[in-house]
Amino acid sequence: MGNKIPVDSPLVILHGDEMAQVAFEALLKTFVTSRLDIKLKEIDLSAENRLATNGRAVTEAIEAIKEYGVGIKNAGITVNRSQLEDLLKKYPDVDGDALDPLATKSPNGAIRKGIGGNITREDIQFRNLRVRRPEWIDRDIEVMTMDNGGIKDSFNELARATGIIKLMFVGSSGDPEELHRREINKGDPLLLATNDMADIRDWARQFFQHAIDDKRDIYLGLKDTVIPGYDGAMRSAIEDVYKNEYQDKVEAIGLEFHYELIDAQAARIVSNPPERALWGVPDNTTGRKLFKLVNQLKRYGIPDRHVHVSISRMSAGGGDQYGSFNAPAREDGIVKVVVDGEERHARHVRKGDPMLLMSNDREAIKDWVSQVFRDASRKDKEVYFGLKREYMEYDEVFSEVITEVRRELAKEDTPPPSFMIMRPSRQLIKMITDPPRNALYPSQNLDGDIFSDISAALGGSLATASSIIESKDGAMLFEAPHGTAHDLYIKYQESGGKEAHFNPSALIYALGNALETLGERDGNRELADYAGRLKQALKDTVADGVITADLKGKITNPESEKVVDLYGFIEALQERL
Repeated sequence: MGNKIPVDSPLVILHGDEMAQVAFEALLKTFVTSRLDIKLKEIDLSAENRLATNGRAVTEAIEAIKEYGVGIKNAGITVNRSQLEDLLKKYPDVDGDALDPLATKSPNGAIRKGIGGNITREDIQFRNLRVRRPEWIDRDIEVMTMDNGGIKDSFNELARATGIIKLMFVGSSGDPEELHRREINKGDPLLLATNDMADIRDWARQFFQHAIDDKRDIYLGLKDTVIPGYDGAMRSAIEDVYKNEYQDKVEAIGLEFHYELIDAQAARIVSNPPERALWGVPDNTTGRKLFKLVNQLKRYGIPDRHVHVSISRMSAGGGDQYGSFNAPAREDGIVKVVVDGEERHARHVRKGDPMLLMSNDREAIKDWVSQVFRDASRKDKEVYFGLKREYMEYDEVFSEVITEVRRELAKEDTPPPSFMIMRPSRQLIKMITDPPRNALYPSQNLDGDIFSDISAALGGSLATASSIIESKDGAMLFEAPHGTAHDLYIKYQESGGKEAHFNPSALIYALGNALETLGERDGNRELADYAGRLKQALKDTVADGVITADLKGKITNPESEKVVDLYGFIEALQERL
């Protein structure tokens, strides 16, 4: 190896877990430390170290990204109860009753919030990947959602004053009780949604009976992990109805019942749908999107994809559902929204009814829209916003901000890229059934989560995508959107390291993006060129038919297919670099 390329700025390296970490260490050794004279700011974000430091490792990661500006993050595991108990035995000095949430929860949300960053997920532009699309035209699948309640029948408005928003509850005692409070600025959107638990149970009965009458397998989808007091409460009520009233009938006629998180469920709809099924999505905003999508797929199917899809997900700021207060009502009563001392809304709820209060930060929305236009201009993308403006003041603020940012760009003689605003359901349908060649789809947090999983399913593998977190201060964190490959790690351990199966494409691309950004910021053309060649070598490797096992049968020239393990793939990439 000749002289190493000198690099002035440090690169933040956030280490992870399991097979992804085995791959990450091999990539850093092969493509970074052996070729670059660079300072690495390395932080161990493994599940074990997050617990051992009681979450301090996550805080250090946030501080490092903010200080140095460019980093790459590897996938890490979020421990379950038994794993937590095992780790606590290993670290007897750690008090299990006094653990910081950062010690055990996924660090991803904390890092995004800590740096004020939004996520963009992009397809890697492999030239020869062929995804086997299911035959969708006339497929016998129905989607059923609730007609009323939830966000469709929410109270939503733009805050008229800067101050504190409070959610108050008046129950049997007659005394107002404060359930939640948060700061809000004038013009910030806010929303209160509730659902009637009796209506949810009635819907569940109609849903299960319809499946039985039509003899359809049953799929139920909600986001109970992120919104436990809202979606989780609905899931619990629906599953109780199933177990107590319908399970025996369903099993007696040989039907199946599946519960999946809504993003995984949406991905299954496009990539691996059953022949005949009834899909239940009680949340009516998401349910109507999937209902309309399925009807379009029945008519037009899924076209061949020769496109580059990017999804910008607004995750900074208030965070809509992901940053909401959500809980079931403890008793019958009245719930009230009070903004800066003025009561803005009141409605009756009954015991067990799920409640959700969410808001967003207008300035964070503006930062995000500006970021969307910057990204689209830099990469020559068309932009398709999805907004529910006809009855949602909450969404109308996004439209106002888009106009505001456009005017500011025009004053700077920087016209925004070509863009359209459409309903979120049309945005989703366009992304799948009528995609332009190079487009960016900006979405709020929950939609972005769902759309990202759909796009990954259409792309064939999470290893064929790249993820970027960007803050308004210019901090950039690049990562692979996949997990740690637990099953492959077990095989790796059992074989003593001989069976090293893992697709490192997303990590390689993230590494190339991070080095390219460093090169651009430092004015280091040699480094930027090297990073570009690294990403091109990745595409060339796959174009030549050298692939890992997850892409077997998914390339356009199967006769040239050569399946290799992790190290074989790295070696092939080195040859092309």
